[in-house]
Amino acid sequence: MKFIGNILWLVFGGLLISVMYLIASIFIILTIVGIPFGIQTLKLANLALWPFGRDVYIDQPQGCIGIFLNIVWIFCGGIWIAVVHLILGAFFAITIIGIPFALQHFKLASIGLLPFGRHIKTD
Repeated sequence: MKFIGNILWLVFGGLLISVMYLIASIFIILTIVGIPFGIQTLKLANLALWPFGRDVYIDQPQGCIGIFLNIVWIFCGGIWIAVVHLILGAFFAITIIGIPFALQHFKLASIGLLPFGRHIKTD
């Protein structure tokens, strides 16, 4: 069932979201200062490409650097990533068929808001 959900996800916009994250991460990584942020955007691209069957969890306390990077992330676009995924999730949650896609958008919103210190676990 996960495979079918991932294929439908790709058809209904998941591929586009993943490619946008990938392009953004390339531009962010081109700056030396942005390499940690580009790595997190690659994490988002990976999750956006194949989200069913993966869970996001907090591995360990992140410390001062992780908190600082999350704050910078929020002000430099993380809030907008989360808002877009919340809007898309609400849009998909209108129908019963779209509820699994809405849940994946809510998962992407959580990691899009605070990506540092989060890890993706594959089932």
